[in-house]
Amino acid sequence: MSRRRPTRSTPSAPATSADDLLTTLGRLTAQARRGAELQHARVELAEALQREMLPAVLPALPGLRTAARYAPARTGLDIGGDWYDGFTLPDGALAFCVGDVQGHDVEAAAIMGQVRIGLRAVAATATDPGQVLSRANDLLLSVGSSLFATCSFLRFDPVTWELQSARAGHVASVWATAGGRWGIAEDAGGLPLGIQPGEVYPVTRRNLAEAGAFVLLTDGVVEGPSFPIDKGLATVAEVLVTGVCGGTAPEELAAGVMKVAELTGHSDDAAVLVLSHDAGPAEAVVRARGGARRVARLTVRPPG
Repeated sequence: MSRRRPTRSTPSAPATSADDLLTTLGRLTAQARRGAELQHARVELAEALQREMLPAVLPALPGLRTAARYAPARTGLDIGGDWYDGFTLPDGALAFCVGDVQGHDVEAAAIMGQVRIGLRAVAATATDPGQVLSRANDLLLSVGSSLFATCSFLRFDPVTWELQSARAGHVASVWATAGGRWGIAEDAGGLPLGIQPGEVYPVTRRNLAEAGAFVLLTDGVVEGPSFPIDKGLATVAEVLVTGVCGGTAPEELAAGVMKVAELTGHSDDAAVLVLSHDAGPAEAVVRARGGARRVARLTVRPPG
């Protein structure tokens, strides 16, 4: 009598589980790919937007060189409200400014673009930086935005090398000379733009005939959670005076100042603008003021 071996059925559950696992992995891979593509597109859009909102070229003169750096925020979108700008005024003087709109998102970037364009527009007819900021303040209030902006605005005279400056709630500037002197230009100022109608902004006047550098920056460079702003400004001054005494080019000065932001732990975006000048006024050989203005217009590179 023969015995039949009991037949064993092969279970299908493991195969089904393997198929489900492969399907799940494929779905997750597709989601990750779409996420990476969206992230790449977001970064490209942010970088293009920021490039368009910052000047491609800064004005310069023989004896006066300029350089700037911008670093995006390390949280949120790679765009923000910090900006720098430089342009030629109708009378041949040069205008420079650095500012910071509250926040680092699309709205902050949009308001920043409006403020920057507004400053260029009002500066064409204003008599000094204080009037520029007053008109820009009224302009921002008329837009009805809930955001405010801080700003430092400078007017440089290529004939006398006088630098007029005004501040709207902005962080102080830093200067250093080739002789080793340095200082923090915490001049009198007014409230940030977009807060109080009719705000007045005092004007400070100084001369840049002595060789050295003058640096505008935003708080993202010098302030952090455990890094007080006074310490940040002093660190920038140390970097600046070392570079100026060593004959460092303005591009390298701007890069060196921007590195201070790495010490602060600040996650906000940051901007630096350097004015580097030689030993004396470049237009001193031009005796007639009108002739000097004409030379200035010919030698200034127009912004991008």
